[in-house]
Amino acid sequence: MAKDKKQTGNQVEIVNRKAKYEYHFIDLYEAGIKLWGTEIKSIRAAQANLNDAYCIFRKGELYVRSLFIGEYKFGTSNNHDTRRVRKLLLKKRELEKLEKKVKEKGFTIVPYRLYVNERGFAKLEIALAQGKKVYDKRDSIKAKDNKRELDRMKKYRV
Repeated sequence: MAKDKKQTGNQVEIVNRKAKYEYHFIDLYEAGIKLWGTEIKSIRAAQANLNDAYCIFRKGELYVRSLFIGEYKFGTSNNHDTRRVRKLLLKKRELEKLEKKVKEKGFTIVPYRLYVNERGFAKLEIALAQGKKVYDKRDSIKAKDNKRELDRMKKYRV
């Protein structure tokens, strides 16, 4: 299992770690996803990937594109398409607020985390984000390296 996929018991969590590096997160929202039966089974088996996924508005509704959910291996000929467009379920006020922000220059909606909640529903955590500049990315790398170095020093002192 890859580092960005975590499965503990019934809980599944798939994270797009690259998104934190590429964007500044302004707001986080929890959205439901309109799925087919074999898709939720594949998600529970941690067969999903958020790396290429992005969100778009179409006629006032929010959709996620290019979200990879692998085929369910026990599925029949009615198995789902792995990269189909999926509708996200949010409250109307949230949708209006997000659409207004996305029309402003520099803002985008990034799928960050896909998980199954306690009730068994698949949820997608999306972030209203603004792209980082090159120097911001360098600062992120520098901070990460410094943290790693401090952790190593603490480890050897103990």
